[in-house]
Amino acid sequence: MNDKKIKNKEQAARHRKERIKYILIHIGIIAFAFICVYPLLRIFSISIRPGDRVISTDLSLWPSGATFISYVKLLKTTNFLIWLWNSLVITVSTSFIGVSLASTAAYAFSRFKFPGKKTGLILLLSSQMIPAGMLILPLFLMIMKLGLMNSYLGMIIAYSVSALPFSIWILKGYYDTIPRSLEEAALVDGTSHVGAFWHIVLPLSTPALSIAFLFNFTMAWNEYLIARVVLFSSEQYTWTLGIFELQGQFITQWGMFAAGSMLVTIPVLIVFLYSSKWLMSGLTLGGVKG
Repeated sequence: MNDKKIKNKEQAARHRKERIKYILIHIGIIAFAFICVYPLLRIFSISIRPGDRVISTDLSLWPSGATFISYVKLLKTTNFLIWLWNSLVITVSTSFIGVSLASTAAYAFSRFKFPGKKTGLILLLSSQMIPAGMLILPLFLMIMKLGLMNSYLGMIIAYSVSALPFSIWILKGYYDTIPRSLEEAALVDGTSHVGAFWHIVLPLSTPALSIAFLFNFTMAWNEYLIARVVLFSSEQYTWTLGIFELQGQFITQWGMFAAGSMLVTIPVLIVFLYSSKWLMSGLTLGGVKG
């Protein structure tokens, strides 16, 4: 009987420790989530303040006299919807083109042997150590020589070139985890290398493809420096350029600025939530082999 009581006490103590650990972990997660979300709540709070209270020391998340007039003014008095559309066209096109090119290039690096393979991989990796600001001049010269200044196509080419090396490395690492025997079996059945890649490798690489797509999307969506150099017409502006039209020499329309900042988070949030189911597996398996 004493042994049973001792075991029951040990089990009860173990359960208490696990419960306390469980509660502390969730408190930590909630606190961390609040720290991450709080700046966004502050921006939303500024966007719904009345015009005479935008510059205020009030820290309440829902200010008195809250109004959505800044959102209405932003959509009616500016070209914000055009800027948002331009960003969507450029970003989505860049993401699909970048993933398409990276998926085929990564497959070649992963499955075939050819002269300069290791050197090419090292060069791709080394290109990521170059600061983004140093790439502006060569990209500007390339786009200007092609006659694509102030155009969607010029921006898409610039963004695709910038994001391609990292995407190739992500996909190449993931392809290395896929057994070659699956492709060999398909080749024995008469499928070509292109067919094996299309019908076997790509469907199995959905997590890595989603990671590459998300990386291309966020990079192109938030980019400012290249857009500042390539685009010079207000009708062609992306949102990163257009939103700075609200900043004047003597006054900045902070309410509309905050409203625009909230609206531009919606597309990224939608893409992230849709791809989140593949996010963890894509990041972990893509880093197993190099």
